[in-house]
Amino acid sequence: MTIRISAYIVAMSVVAAPASAQHEAHAALSPEQVGSVSFDTSCDSAVKADFNRAVALLHSFWFPEAIASFQGVLKRDPSCAIAHWGIALSQWGNPFGGVRTPEAIERGRAASEQGAAGSPTARERGYLAAVRALYTSGEPATQRTRVLAYEQAMADVVQQNPGDTEAKIFHALAISQTALPTDKTYAAQLRAAAILEPMFAAQPAHPGLAHYIIHAYDYPPLAPKALDAARRYASLAPGVPHALHMPSHTFTRVGYWKDSIDSNRASADAARRSASSGDELHALDYQVYGYLQLAQDAAARDAIARAQAVVSSGEGATAGVAGAGAFALAAMPARYALERGMWAEAAALTIRPANTPYTEAMTHFARALGAARSGAPQAAAGDIERLAALRDKLAEMKDPYWPEQVDIQRRVAQAWVVFAEGRKDEGIEALTAAVAAEDATDKSAVSPGPLAPARELLGFMLLEAGRPADALAAFEATMAKEPNRFRGTYGAAQAAEAAGDTAKALKYYRVLSEIAKETDADRPELAQAKRALSR
Repeated sequence: MTIRISAYIVAMSVVAAPASAQHEAHAALSPEQVGSVSFDTSCDSAVKADFNRAVALLHSFWFPEAIASFQGVLKRDPSCAIAHWGIALSQWGNPFGGVRTPEAIERGRAASEQGAAGSPTARERGYLAAVRALYTSGEPATQRTRVLAYEQAMADVVQQNPGDTEAKIFHALAISQTALPTDKTYAAQLRAAAILEPMFAAQPAHPGLAHYIIHAYDYPPLAPKALDAARRYASLAPGVPHALHMPSHTFTRVGYWKDSIDSNRASADAARRSASSGDELHALDYQVYGYLQLAQDAAARDAIARAQAVVSSGEGATAGVAGAGAFALAAMPARYALERGMWAEAAALTIRPANTPYTEAMTHFARALGAARSGAPQAAAGDIERLAALRDKLAEMKDPYWPEQVDIQRRVAQAWVVFAEGRKDEGIEALTAAVAAEDATDKSAVSPGPLAPARELLGFMLLEAGRPADALAAFEATMAKEPNRFRGTYGAAQAAEAAGDTAKALKYYRVLSEIAKETDADRPELAQAKRALSR
C-alpha cells in the first residue's frame, strides 16, 4: 500500500553505511546469494549477468545496492537505457512506504528522464514511461494518483509484451501497492496473488515471486496462504537481509514466534556482515516482539542491548538513525514494558529524538498508557497532548496513514485515563470506539504489530470492570486476528476463569504454558497458569 508506513521515509533502506562502502561489502555476493532472475534487455551481452543481479537485488528491496549495481552496468555500457529504469524504481524504494521526499522524487525523475533520452526498445520505453508516472509531481496529496497511474502503465507493458514474465511480476507488485488498508475485501491483494501464484509454481526459485506473495497475503485472514512462499524465500536470496527478514511477516501474522525469531536472527547477522545497520535494527525489533510473546525476556533484553550497540558504535553512529531503524529504537523499549505489563516502567520511558512524528508518538503512547494503568492517570496528560500535536503535524505533512494511527493511540490512552479516574462506562465506550477505528485499518509493514492491540486492551478493561464474559469475547476476537500473543492468551484464560468457564480457562492456560514453554522469565502470569493447571 502507498499509505502503510510513513511520511518522508523509504522504509527498509535506512540507517546505512555510505553507499560506496555498502557496495564494496555486497559486491562479493554471488548470484546464489541474491537470487536468480532473467530480465531481457537490449544492452551489451557483457552486462547481462550484472543487470540480472541488479534486478534480483531490486526484487529483494536492497535499494542502495541495486542502484549501485545498475550504475555499474551503465559504466560498462552507457547505452543501456533500461538501467535508468532500474535506478528510478530503486529510488522509489519500498512500494509499501509512505510519502516520498522531494529529494527522492527529484532523483527518480532524473533517472527516468535519462533513460528516455537514450535509445531504448519499445518494450523498454514502456518500462521507463511507467516508472516516470511515479515522479510526475512531488506533491504528497498526488501520490496515490501517481501510484494508480504507474499500475495502469505496467498493465499496458504486460498487454504489449504478453510473454514478459518480469513485467507481470512488477505489475502484480504495483497492484498490491494500490491496496487501501480500509478495504477488508483485500481485492487488490488477491488480484496480485492470482498473478503471482501460477508463476511461482512455474519458477519456484524466483526471489521476487516469493517476496511479493508474502506482501500480497500480509493480512490476518490471508497470511496462512503465504506460508509456502515464506518458507522458501530466505533460501532464494540467503545473502540479502530483507529476504531473510521478510518470511517473519507471515510467521508473525500466524503466531509462529520461533520461526519469526530465527528468520530475524539470520537477517540481523546478514545485515551486520554487510554494514546494513537499518536492516539489523529492523530485524532486532521483530526479534524483541517474538521473544516477548515466548516470555523470553532475557533474550529480548539482549536484542535491545544489541540495538543500542549498533547505534552507539561506528556501525550506526556515523550514519545517523532514521526510518525503520528509528522506529525500532523507539518501539523496542516500549514493547519490553507493555508486553510484560510493567506499567510504571512504561510511564518512565525516555523520549528519544525522532525523525518522524509517528516514531516519537510510540513512546508517548506507552508513557500515557503506563501512567493510566499504574494509578497515576493525571500524569498522562502531557503525553496525550503531545500525541494530539504529533497527529496534527502528520496531517500537515499530508501523510495519509499515520495521523489516524497516532490518533487511535491518543484515544486508547485517553480512554484508560477516563477509566482510571473512575468513569468506567465512559472509558469502556471510548475504548470501544478506538477499537472500531483500529479494526478498520491495518498495521504498518514497518512493525510486527501494534504496541498494544486496542481490542486486547479492551478485554483487560472489561475484566477490571467486572464484565468477564464480555472481556473473554474481546480477547478471543483479538486472538483470531493475532494468534498466540502472550498477553491476549493470558487475558482470555483469566476472563474465562472469572466468568466461571473452567474448561475454557484451562484450555487457554494450557495454550499459554505451551507458548512460553521455553521461558527465561519469572512472569506471574505463568505462575497463575501453573496453579490453575495443577488444581
